[in-house]
Amino acid sequence: MIKKPTKSATSSASSEGAAASNRATRAAERRAAIVEAAMEEFITRGFAATRLDDIAKRAGVAKGTIYLHFKDKESMFEELVRIVIVPVVARLTALPPPVGSVRDLIEAFAGNFLKEVIGTRRGDLVRLIVAEGPRFPSVADFYYREVVSRGIAGMRTLIELGIARGEIREKDLARYPQIMIAPAMIAVIWQSLFARHAPLDAQDMLRVHLDLIFGERRTT
Repeated sequence: MIKKPTKSATSSASSEGAAASNRATRAAERRAAIVEAAMEEFITRGFAATRLDDIAKRAGVAKGTIYLHFKDKESMFEELVRIVIVPVVARLTALPPPVGSVRDLIEAFAGNFLKEVIGTRRGDLVRLIVAEGPRFPSVADFYYREVVSRGIAGMRTLIELGIARGEIREKDLARYPQIMIAPAMIAVIWQSLFARHAPLDAQDMLRVHLDLIFGERRTT
């Protein structure tokens, strides 16, 4: 005969489950606080100058707590990129079926990138990688795998579609999809270096760039 759990045993199991859930919640909150603090420190000080002590202080945790979640500064930065930038690239590359013109799709892709990045913390992170990536190849390699390669692959697919449809005449453009998204990268860098001297209308620059590739839009 199988005995049913006693009321006290059921209550104990329930309490243990609630305690475990609370611990998991607190751990997730601490991890999120560490990542947020890391972003502020990286953007303020740069990757090389940022210290784990400073991150811990900003996050309000002991330095040892950081090692419960991340093995080093590089893995912390990778997590930051996964949380802040990778989802944006995933959304942008998950384009709808190509029912409109290829230009419309590319304009939407690049336009949304500008909205999501220019003037935001994401843009600060991109500029940080551009500035310090050569000194930290592992960070640059990770960013290429998780962000750049996905964006390039999505853009190449659209370019090839445009060539097949006759919307793009220069077939070699498929070999250099970087050309198509160059205005977006220029805008990110320009924003931090020269915007105070010469503000840049990134959306209008994108329009002119696409006119050069597709031809000017016809007005009715």
